[in-house]
Amino acid sequence: MQQDPINFLITVIGQMYVFIVVLRFLLQVSHADYYNPISQAIAKLTNKPVWPLSRVLPKIGRIDISALVLALLVKLVIILLLVLYNGGGIPHPLGILIYALVGVLDTVLTIYFWAILGAVIISWVAPDSYHPGPQLIQQLTEPVFAVARKVIPPIGGLDLSPILIIIVIQLIQSQLGRLL
Repeated sequence: MQQDPINFLITVIGQMYVFIVVLRFLLQVSHADYYNPISQAIAKLTNKPVWPLSRVLPKIGRIDISALVLALLVKLVIILLLVLYNGGGIPHPLGILIYALVGVLDTVLTIYFWAILGAVIISWVAPDSYHPGPQLIQQLTEPVFAVARKVIPPIGGLDLSPILIIIVIQLIQSQLGRLL
């Protein structure tokens, strides 16, 4: 089955940007090092569209939700472009909003899935790496690991929290797949 190249480009470019914007939000929520070169690159790629939203939208505690709202808006635009390009007419606004919300949540879960997998591999290969990538992954995943460790504490030096988190992520994503 072949896919139309325009559909492919809209989906890939849009999803890549949604991924970067959601990653910016997650790094901010997890209080990752802003001066990490990878964090700086993500901030530069997303500052222009996030900045006006951050002026309008209120912060929730210390969390700036403007990046999350931008990700939702980009996801809405992707869906609208795909529907209009494929001649589907104008869809119901609530349906598109739900589809976009589910898509952004799926992106959050995908980021955490791969970050946790990366953190596990890094803990075996280079546990005390000073490279910006592993440091950022550790800063992103450590708050989630801390919550999971409250449910399943380390047993004999073996941390089973990544397994619990991956199972929960897979369970949620399987249920989200039903909505899409």
